[in-house]
Amino acid sequence: MKKFLLYMMVLSFSILILSGCLAQKESSSSENNLVTMYTSIYPLYDFAQKIGQDKVELHLIVPPGSEPHDWEPTAKLMGQMEKADILVYNGLGMESWAEKVIGSINHSNLIVINASENIEPLKSDKNGHEDEFELKDEDEHEHDHILDPHVWLDPINAITQAENIKNALVKVDSANKEFYESNFEELKNRLQELDEEYRTELSKLPRKEIVVSHAAFGYLAKRYGLKQLSISGLSPQAEPTPSQMAEISDFIKEHKIQYIFFETLTNPKLAEVIAKETGVKSLVLNPLGGLTQKEIEEGKDYFSVMEENLDALIVALGE
Repeated sequence: MKKFLLYMMVLSFSILILSGCLAQKESSSSENNLVTMYTSIYPLYDFAQKIGQDKVELHLIVPPGSEPHDWEPTAKLMGQMEKADILVYNGLGMESWAEKVIGSINHSNLIVINASENIEPLKSDKNGHEDEFELKDEDEHEHDHILDPHVWLDPINAITQAENIKNALVKVDSANKEFYESNFEELKNRLQELDEEYRTELSKLPRKEIVVSHAAFGYLAKRYGLKQLSISGLSPQAEPTPSQMAEISDFIKEHKIQYIFFETLTNPKLAEVIAKETGVKSLVLNPLGGLTQKEIEEGKDYFSVMEENLDALIVALGE
């Protein structure tokens, strides 16, 4: 009888402890009810991280090291995105899969944000890339309506993208509005300071022409008075024709270009060939569509990479 009573006491105590743990777990879960957000490409992920911080369960859709232009999500990932509160994509054709995924998601409360909304897009044939430096196309009208999606490389455009993200967070989680607003203002100030630094430093340099592996820097060029000539157009996978290659070589010689820029996520072979043929040097200019795993592990972010890009531009345009 004593053993039975002792057993019952131990059992009751165990149940009490277990119940307390479960209650504490449930309470903790409700107190830390995070906003689930999926962002398509790295710069949007970084902006969302800086605004949402510990209030957001954040996911990067295009994985580190992947070139975002031609990447496609798996069915499993599409299923996971259905459970999100917010889905943020860049738009302007950056994500070839966006329309298909958004159309297939069965979640009536999901907020979908086109981060490039309220930003005037550049076209591949005018405005974004100066006509006098645009490569001649065998079909003059082939790219008339291709929009340049690389808006984040202009810090002022990045402010608009960050604000679109902030507005979505406030809509989903109004209780933390002041938190998101405050973080956004801090991010906005940093972007304005970055813009001023680019404006000041690039205005001092004698050169304005840059040769890049693909036309990712149209917004940056327009903002700071640079002239961009790309080897492969808006798509990093496209290869120039022999006549276009010859035109690039002539441009380099005519303008006494000292450097060609290549990227970290695309094959630098074409840029290396042209650099070798023309006797120029090469530097990295990162379009920030994605970072490598190594770059992330090193603690790099939008601002550190943009500072590296500015350093590279100063070297190339200062000679």
